Amino acid sequence: MSSTALLSMRNLRLGILSAGALVFLAPYIWMISTAAKSREEIFSSTLTLLPQHWALWENLAKAFTRVPMGLLLWNGLVVCGLIFFFQVVIAIPCAYAMAKLRFRAAQTMMTLVMLGLLIPIHATALPIYVALNKVGMLNSYFALSAPFFISVFGIFLFLQFFRSMPDDLIAAARLDGMSELAIVNRVIVPNAWPAVTAFAIFSLVAHWNDLFWPLIVITGTERATPPLGLLFFRAAEAGDDYGALMAATLIITLPLVAAFLLAQRRFIEGITLTGLKG
Repeated sequence: MSSTALLSMRNLRLGILSAGALVFLAPYIWMISTAAKSREEIFSSTLTLLPQHWALWENLAKAFTRVPMGLLLWNGLVVCGLIFFFQVVIAIPCAYAMAKLRFRAAQTMMTLVMLGLLIPIHATALPIYVALNKVGMLNSYFALSAPFFISVFGIFLFLQFFRSMPDDLIAAARLDGMSELAIVNRVIVPNAWPAVTAFAIFSLVAHWNDLFWPLIVITGTERATPPLGLLFFRAAEAGDDYGALMAATLIITLPLVAAFLLAQRRFIEGITLTGLKG
């Protein structure tokens, strides 16, 4: 194939990828555009991307004053941090045992993990809610995070990653007299950071954006997560100030964008390595 044909194919692929990226970014771009417009301009008959009169700072001020935005962001950070911590603490040893140890129940555990991936939180929401209500744990960080401490997706992701790690590395650690727990802490975890970072992005996005479960177990703003806080904001706004509403949405989504940009290389590396077979 000639160099001209190769260049044409490259430009075609670049054009397709750019068009796809624009489609995915369009809602975010429109959200920023709306957040920078006044209420009158949003409801005007003309449809423009760039605002004629910038009202971004005014809308951001409304977002911070009409709901406790700082508290909402803090609640989201605490809940996501608790969930991620316990998910990793539980998932890594389980995945290591299934990937590198030989025992009778390994196949049964793998079957349970695959079945667990098929069960949505909606199916177990009612019994978990009843249990939390009986012990008086509603409207708490524990109620928001406890149902997600065990992540079957995390176990599956780490399992795929650990399978790609050489058995000789673990055998050498055993010859040095390390216990299985020491191997996990001193050998597995230091080499699993790409997978941990990839899983962190998945976990953060899923639970930061979750509205279903907080809507069930939280009734006030003291423990409200960012998506639930948007509902309180809409109620306070009477539902027609979309510029301020989009500004609040922009504030809530910025941490996710920043987290992904900071961990982008590790995230791609982790996703790539979890697809390898040892």
